[in-house]
Amino acid sequence: MGKLLETTALAKEILDHLSVEVKQLKERGIEPTISVIVVQGDPASECYAKVKQRIARKLGIRYLLTSVHPQVTETELLERIKWLNRCPTIHGIILELPLPKHLNATRLAAAISPEKDIDGLTPTNKLACFTGDKGLYPATPLACIRIMNYFGYTLEGKNVTLIGHGETVGKPLVQLLLRENATLTVCHKYTKDLRMHIEKADVLITAVGKAGLIAPDMVHRKLTIIDAGISETKDGIMGDVQPEAAEFVKAMTPVPGGVGKVTTMLLFENLMRAVQLQTCKRKREVDQRESL
Repeated sequence: MGKLLETTALAKEILDHLSVEVKQLKERGIEPTISVIVVQGDPASECYAKVKQRIARKLGIRYLLTSVHPQVTETELLERIKWLNRCPTIHGIILELPLPKHLNATRLAAAISPEKDIDGLTPTNKLACFTGDKGLYPATPLACIRIMNYFGYTLEGKNVTLIGHGETVGKPLVQLLLRENATLTVCHKYTKDLRMHIEKADVLITAVGKAGLIAPDMVHRKLTIIDAGISETKDGIMGDVQPEAAEFVKAMTPVPGGVGKVTTMLLFENLMRAVQLQTCKRKREVDQRESL
């Protein structure tokens, strides 16, 4: 049986650090505030919003939930986002995905102010992730790297196979892995021989959202797996890797209890970063006005 990379202790460590940061901000007169928009009709989105609300309460962060009807128009949502952008007491904005088909998720996410975009989905933050500049990076890719570092698995010089090249996880992960000096192979639905690429890997990171995609006979004893996929099945939440594969690898994150726990914490870490970015921006604006 490979080592199970259960992340409860890491999530608690991040939570404790965030609690200190929140307390310090409040002592300075700043109340960290997050606004979450949920379009009704997707049980998973509503569940994730409640999880964030529970963590926010633990941390003493103000949490504002906007739940809108499934027939909401794009114009209505854009107006709501614009209002949240202008509100100086709102520090982080999350638009829960997926959205109904009549709404353009890319256009709506791009409307969020980059310094309030704690999901890291705006073009400005995507570019920052690509270049390594200051910005807010997506939490799930950050969680994958944090877990590897926490358990002492170095990525430098390692052969890493990444399955999935989606906008929110796969593509940002490419940049983060390259900055860790990993040797990277990216696989996707057009990859002809997935097993061959896994055989060559020291580390497998999968972020597809297809339950049980990776079977036990596709892995090997020297492999470390970070499973960032998540799917709802009749048997409950499942990752991209069949749980039985843990018996045949070096180490593996469970689903649930792995990447997801850390992802949620890093969203709030992004919120702290957002507060800092907005505070610095306001200071620059004041300094510029005073210099005129």
